[in-house]
Amino acid sequence: MTQATLRNFVNGKQCEPRDGRYSDVIDPSTAESYASAPVSSAADVDDALRAARDAFETWRDTTPAERSRALLKFADAIEARSAELTEAECRNTGKPLAIASTDEVPPSVDHLRFFAGAARVLEGRSAGEYLRDHTSMIRREPIGVCAQVTPWNYPLMMGLWKFAPAIAAGNTVVLKPSDTTPVSTVLLAEIAAEFFPPGVFNVVCGDRDTGRAMVANPIPAMVSITGSVRAGMEVARTAADDLKRVHLELGGKAPVIVFDDADVESAAKAIANAGFYNAGQDCTAAARVIAGPRIAADLADALAEQARSTKTGGLDVTDANYGPLNNPVQLSRVSGFLDRTPAHATVAAGGHAISGPGYFFEPTIVSGLRQDDEMIQDEVFGPVITVQRFTDEDEAVRWGNDVRYGLGASVWTKDHARALRVSRRLDFGVVWINTHLPFIAEMPHGGFKHSGYGKDLSMYGFEDYTRIKHVMSYTGE
Repeated sequence: MTQATLRNFVNGKQCEPRDGRYSDVIDPSTAESYASAPVSSAADVDDALRAARDAFETWRDTTPAERSRALLKFADAIEARSAELTEAECRNTGKPLAIASTDEVPPSVDHLRFFAGAARVLEGRSAGEYLRDHTSMIRREPIGVCAQVTPWNYPLMMGLWKFAPAIAAGNTVVLKPSDTTPVSTVLLAEIAAEFFPPGVFNVVCGDRDTGRAMVANPIPAMVSITGSVRAGMEVARTAADDLKRVHLELGGKAPVIVFDDADVESAAKAIANAGFYNAGQDCTAAARVIAGPRIAADLADALAEQARSTKTGGLDVTDANYGPLNNPVQLSRVSGFLDRTPAHATVAAGGHAISGPGYFFEPTIVSGLRQDDEMIQDEVFGPVITVQRFTDEDEAVRWGNDVRYGLGASVWTKDHARALRVSRRLDFGVVWINTHLPFIAEMPHGGFKHSGYGKDLSMYGFEDYTRIKHVMSYTGE
């Protein structure tokens, strides 16, 4: 079968990499190559960044209404081609079509429309006279060229979370998708070309060296990445040499604190859904259950039962709950955690890779782990949920906070006062109460500690792509 050959998308047109280097794009559900994508060099990156810099000179002067209108037309086009985008996303990631078609493309369109509206309501403090005979005002302006890097777990959605607010604010973008999942991002750029001037939205494919070249290049004024803690730290170090702004959304290890008054069966079902969704390849996955002393054993059993009834399969398996891990390295990583399970812990369900083609792993429940165990402290990024038993509220909060991450958490209880008290004490950027995982465009998403800084979504995320200028005018005679 003839394989597709992807191209970079720069200055409104497809471009071959200068040195002709390509890499295979693998379908994770079959472990077979089905396309090839450019491995862009520093020269390719520079071409894209120069195109974005040139486009910024005119795009920055467009009105909010003009930018909003272009984004809304783009959203309509994505919605009209949702089946094509969903198929591209699922072939690239192995996700079941039935899930991605409802859970990813429609919310992505909604988020895009939110930022189209946000472009027209950016506000600042009113002008005023704070010094006699002088009038001061605040301007919010676009930052400039934004270099952006997206991960392989949600390439389509994370791409929209990145470039939509940047473009809405008047910036121009060069975006690099993960080298394992470039297909839907390239398609987005091709669709966008109908609605944005050349150079406003550019896509370069490539590996880590391509991303490093983007960050090191002097043209970008801001770098935004969703990825691993290692990658985020490297980006921050490199960007510091040029004092670039940095926006980091990194890993997570979400505590799920379940108190004794919670309904065990309903909590187990919801937690399993939020822990196994997308094969656990989610920085906010419900990965780390911390349960009350009276319900811990029952909750572990209920979660194990949920795991045994959870089905994994490829894009055409209509009743699959999740698909494969993204690549063989990730499969090996997840398997390694289970291979190193300490003797004092129990694998109550799953625990193994699934034989056959593709990078599938069983839905897994592990109980009896201690707070300093590897599987508690480090992000597994697979369909693995751990269960610990706490003795009191203080211990639950202490264990919840005792990781280097600070992205998402949840509290499960019927006691409203306790829910608010514990949510205040948890050191995480988002805390859900009696639910876990939903996102909405109007509210911010972003973490603390090693989960990074900056916000995606919401007006807070939009404002991250602007700079503040004070303008003062002498008004005396």
